[in-house]
Amino acid sequence: MTAASPRILSVIPPMTQLNTPYPATAYLTGFLRSRGFHAEQTDLALLLVLDLLSRAGLPGLKAAAETIPPKKRSRTLKTFLNEYDRYLAAIDPAIALLQGRDGSIAHRICSRAFLPEGPRFSAIDNYVDDESGDPLAWAFGALGIQDRARHLATLFLNDLADVLREAVDTRFEFVRYGETLAQSQASFDLLATALAAPPTLVDDTLARLTRAAIERHQPDLVLISVPFPGSVYGAFRIAQTIKATRPEIVTVLGGGFVNTELRELAEPRVFDYFDYVTLDDGERPLLALLDQHFGARPATTSKLPPVLNADAPASACRPAGDDSGLVRTFARVDGAVRYFDCGLPDIPFEEVGTATWDGLPLDRYLSLLDMLNPMHRLWSDGHWNKLTVAHGCYWKKCSFCDINLDYIGRYDAASAKTLVDRIERIVEETGHTGFHLVDEAAPPKALRAMAEELQRRNLAISWWGNIRFEKSFTPELCLQLADSGCIAVSGGLEVASDRLLKLMKKGVSVDQVARVTRAFTDAGILVHAYLMYGFPTQTVQDTVDALEYVRQLFAENCIQSGFFHRFACTVHSPVGRNPEEYGITLQPLPPVTFAKNDVHFIDPTGVDHDRLGKALNKALYNYMHGICLDQDVRSWFDERVPKPRVGHNFIARALGAQYD
Repeated sequence: MTAASPRILSVIPPMTQLNTPYPATAYLTGFLRSRGFHAEQTDLALLLVLDLLSRAGLPGLKAAAETIPPKKRSRTLKTFLNEYDRYLAAIDPAIALLQGRDGSIAHRICSRAFLPEGPRFSAIDNYVDDESGDPLAWAFGALGIQDRARHLATLFLNDLADVLREAVDTRFEFVRYGETLAQSQASFDLLATALAAPPTLVDDTLARLTRAAIERHQPDLVLISVPFPGSVYGAFRIAQTIKATRPEIVTVLGGGFVNTELRELAEPRVFDYFDYVTLDDGERPLLALLDQHFGARPATTSKLPPVLNADAPASACRPAGDDSGLVRTFARVDGAVRYFDCGLPDIPFEEVGTATWDGLPLDRYLSLLDMLNPMHRLWSDGHWNKLTVAHGCYWKKCSFCDINLDYIGRYDAASAKTLVDRIERIVEETGHTGFHLVDEAAPPKALRAMAEELQRRNLAISWWGNIRFEKSFTPELCLQLADSGCIAVSGGLEVASDRLLKLMKKGVSVDQVARVTRAFTDAGILVHAYLMYGFPTQTVQDTVDALEYVRQLFAENCIQSGFFHRFACTVHSPVGRNPEEYGITLQPLPPVTFAKNDVHFIDPTGVDHDRLGKALNKALYNYMHGICLDQDVRSWFDERVPKPRVGHNFIARALGAQYD
């Protein structure tokens, strides 16, 4: 390492998730430390919520709510102000329960007399009742005290989030904070206006936490990863504070949103906040940037042959003083945005090192229980170490997917030994044995090899992740995966129509999905299905048929959870690039200087998919709770729809077929 080695701080911005750290900073911090750099990390998303929703933070929220005239106060605000003393007394114990630090308070919470109950609690009235008169007995029984209390505490926090949204910032969400400011926004104007507006209580709190983090870590370089549009506003507010406080600190923007939507960035104002914006995997661009800006190079040497040396300095491909040594990086030069890429190879997935959560307060994350479905709750409940089995997608054919982008299109796997070595190190560091595999679709061969290695080492963990419902997942393999610790899988059934699945190039059929999902269920593994509506040329009949397939899959215990997504055409997908193949016409995009992703299109079918979507989601919510599985699917729709063409026992017959 050179004498100029900088101090690096990676930041998780608001809002991502509250139950476990979003993994980008853990990956980068682990990689940078493996190369000898001084790297730290902090989660300002978590710290922001814990500060606002605390005994010390609620007075500020109360003051903001009181500025709203009484006649304009909603039921949410009235409940909060009228019951303020109870909110103040309950907030810290409720947080402690959700953090797993004080389980004894669960008994008081379950009494329904401790927490003040705002509008969010009205949802309980919709739950199935039993003879005892307890509306939650079906979910928790007589002894599920901890889970019942966490569900009530989650509703309590959701009420407070509603207060924040109404009294402080209408854009506030626990996940999608200010999403519309950035998502597919061709111009930076909307975000720029928001950043120039007087700061809200949320903004002031985030600025204070940012200054504290800078003071504590004294970084020379701050990396901010924005995975979603809902974390962009917070990221820019953090960078704004850094530039106002310590302008000499170099700020870098990266992450999933950047990789997807800022590939044609031409807006100079972005660089009032960030010195650099990097695309795709961050390891190689960061090594090049560290070499370029700080003259700092890794202390370790790659085992690759010299011609593909993963630690080759960026200076090897640029003249002295030339910015072309950067890799996949935007910067502002003489007032204009320029893109630099000297073409050095990416770091092989086998060599990116092990993620580290060191520096993140793992005991302060909140295990929220808002959805009572056993599978659906996994996304917000419990600590899950994030792990990637392979870089990219081994299938990379689905027509709705951004298969042309690096994070999907470049497939690169690691050996089972390397993966399980990483698992062992992460368990030793965190003390947590739960893993969420965050691949686009984990390859069956890689999962089998990982399972064999876990079994060989007799290592006890729990894991779940995303897959494709392909026939390689035989009953035998499903049993082996379960024995290795697999507790759940999620995968795309999408439109649940063989015609449209073929058009999507999904590579599966409905009957195949039925057999594969049932094999997982029979092995004791929960199954979540990603579902889609509004795909090009999808008719009302297709939609009704799809819902009938889904109903039967639930009824036959093939899947236990699902979610209907509205199809969005993106500029990077095969549909967006070749719309004529899918029978649609794209609407022209405005001139783009900032974000570019979603593109509207004209579908000759003329179906009102948004109206149909309400029925689909209502039906699915009931199916996930085991309700109305024998009901005619047409009853969910407000308007008259055609009778399903699907045989009433189609899935049952498919389950009787043998694997090829």
